[in-house]
Amino acid sequence: MSNPSTSLFVKICGLRTERDVDAAVEAGADAIGFVFAHSPRQVDAATAALLARRVPEHVLTVGVFRGQPLDEVRSLATDSGIRAVQLHGAEDRGYYDDLTKGGWTLIRATAFGEPAARFGDLGEDMLLLDAPVPGSGVAWDWSGRPLAAPGEKWLLAGGLTPDNVRDAVDAARPWGVDVSSGVEISRGVKDPALIAEFVAAARA
Repeated sequence: MSNPSTSLFVKICGLRTERDVDAAVEAGADAIGFVFAHSPRQVDAATAALLARRVPEHVLTVGVFRGQPLDEVRSLATDSGIRAVQLHGAEDRGYYDDLTKGGWTLIRATAFGEPAARFGDLGEDMLLLDAPVPGSGVAWDWSGRPLAAPGEKWLLAGGLTPDNVRDAVDAARPWGVDVSSGVEISRGVKDPALIAEFVAAARA
């Protein structure tokens, strides 16, 4: 799943075009995210399926959902051919258990400071810790906080950019990082150069 030559897992999220997917793969991203929740970055299953076919096997394709019905998530994940499901919401253990049967890698996204943010509480494979106001794209104070235990598969997100990701990694020591708005030139529009800069800076 991750690039064997590097230790930090990097996910580029909110991709909508062939150019952006190719740029993320070329830059060495470990995972690529397609947003199925309501967002300027939202894509449909058919678009995600076309884009996912461009992604090599060693790069994880992720569908991002927010508070959507289980049947809808299962249908979109199946039709798009993604290999991982990222959930932003109040889903319970039964919801996660049902998706586990489908063979998807499960990523639980939660805002820092919310209860039950411990890795593995709902059977997820990865935990994503976002800013206190998730999805805002605003950097937050990740320094000096016990965000997760060493060795746990957790991703730091929220306001990361090519300019601050190295400091964030040094301070929080995450297993991986996730970026979306931090590699955009305008809302929902990615910049291939910023994607390359972000991956390089994260692993510097």
